[in-house]
Amino acid sequence: MKKVYLIHGWGDNTTDVTWFPWLKEELKKKDIKVISFNMPNTDEPKINEWVGYLKENINLKDLDEETYFVGHSIGCQTIMRFLEQLPKDKKVAGAIFVAGWFNLLETAYEEEGEKEIGKPWIETPINFKKVKEHTKNFLAIFSEDDPCVPVSDSELFKEKLNAKIVIRKNEGHFDETFEIPEVLEMIN
Repeated sequence: MKKVYLIHGWGDNTTDVTWFPWLKEELKKKDIKVISFNMPNTDEPKINEWVGYLKENINLKDLDEETYFVGHSIGCQTIMRFLEQLPKDKKVAGAIFVAGWFNLLETAYEEEGEKEIGKPWIETPINFKKVKEHTKNFLAIFSEDDPCVPVSDSELFKEKLNAKIVIRKNEGHFDETFEIPEVLEMIN
């Protein structure tokens, strides 16, 4: 049975907002199991806490070639870092990144101290070779006018993961977007 894990972004504390409810409903209509988490310490996300949370809450026996991961913003980094640490023999169907990033624009930092929170996520390397051992199926979706993520990061997703890239217009950081059909198309 297909299953999809949903990982929200920094500052969110649920997948009950924006495009996530639409995606959950569409997946349920197709009898696809949806698992979403309320990630810890969401206003000050730390790599070890977030990846550790996935490790604690995802049973490795449940991961198979019918498993997808869908992340938004820092949730995308969390997924990559989780995949990087999986046992070598674990394979999943794919990973979909919405407004994922390796770099952040100055306009991403709205409050004092956010640059320090983002710094480890930007500076701590990801072993992309290990990430790709678990799936070859990546989709990364960006918006030309994202105030947080430079659209040039799309090239890094393509180069490092051989991700299929979609660049949309006028979606900002996808936090006021209510449907992303490309996500559903990949899972189907």
